[in-house]
Amino acid sequence: MGGRPVDPRAELLRDLTEAPGASGFEDSVRQIARAACAPLGEVSRDGLGSLLITAPGSGSASAPRVLLGAHMDEVGFLITRVTPEGFLRFQTLGGWWEQVMLAQRVHVISRRGPVLGIVGSKPPHVLPAEARKKVVEKAEMFIDIGAGSAADVEAMGVRPGDFAVPVCPFAELGQLYAGKAFDDRAGCALVIEAMRAARGSHPNTLIGALTVQEETGLRGAQTSVTAARPDVAISLDVGIAGDTPGMKPEEAQARLGGGPVALLYDGSLIPNPRLRDLVADTAAQAGIPFQYDLIPGGGNDGGRFQQFGQGVPTICLGIPARYIHSATSVISRSDFDHAVDLLAALVRRLDQAAIRGLTP
Repeated sequence: MGGRPVDPRAELLRDLTEAPGASGFEDSVRQIARAACAPLGEVSRDGLGSLLITAPGSGSASAPRVLLGAHMDEVGFLITRVTPEGFLRFQTLGGWWEQVMLAQRVHVISRRGPVLGIVGSKPPHVLPAEARKKVVEKAEMFIDIGAGSAADVEAMGVRPGDFAVPVCPFAELGQLYAGKAFDDRAGCALVIEAMRAARGSHPNTLIGALTVQEETGLRGAQTSVTAARPDVAISLDVGIAGDTPGMKPEEAQARLGGGPVALLYDGSLIPNPRLRDLVADTAAQAGIPFQYDLIPGGGNDGGRFQQFGQGVPTICLGIPARYIHSATSVISRSDFDHAVDLLAALVRRLDQAAIRGLTP
């Protein structure tokens, strides 16, 4: 029968982004990633649950160790209490903006499987006029799973300690992709695809790290970098796209379709200047579109990678995304493909001499 051929990269992104995996609950994502990484190298995990994929290249046993890292977790919710009436109170896992939370569908992941719920609060009709103008605070919200009592909730398999994530199937949006958790499942897919593209053609030992609990404090980065012992590190995350109405260049410079982005600064990492220049030169020589941006209030796994041992030259690269830390985000497939090409070209250049030259 006819139809479009299967696109492996799109299917990898679909599988990763649709998997539920809030901080501390990355099991489903880890299973998908482990299967995708098995042909690429030796797969192991650290004590917190981060995956490490080790792929020796064409160099000697003393070849430098190059780390590509991205986090598996997404922002989500932790169920903390069941009310007598059967509603669920929750704690956010990672940074949520209240205005994108209300009326969203979520899946509560229980021991019996996903349970559909709705994030609710008081309706505006019963609020005073002044209160209707204010953002509803997270503490006033709850999740409604259709239960009539705490006993109903227990019968549905839901209990405190379970987690919830938004419901958002992967979809094509014109030439773009829409889905939840591109922060940072897009980065996870970049690690996998870059290792696949560079396989057998790099002069170093390439290590992929798919980390846990980034959104709640870069915790998996701390343990995985200890296991990886890199000589240079590249954190792969998403940038904030500034190409939507109302955004100013001073707030976000990157745009979808403009190519991969290098963060010049965020709250956890100032990149190694020589590594930054090497990335930009590699992109220019390969004819790959390239962008810069900064996120003054954010953080990424590179903030922990750079602090390993006596210090590791580190940079954060990625692709721009719209609407991160919400139920749905949007990325460009062309940015993803260009980022894979850039990473593969960069990894091939990171031999012993190049890495030695990164440290003054």
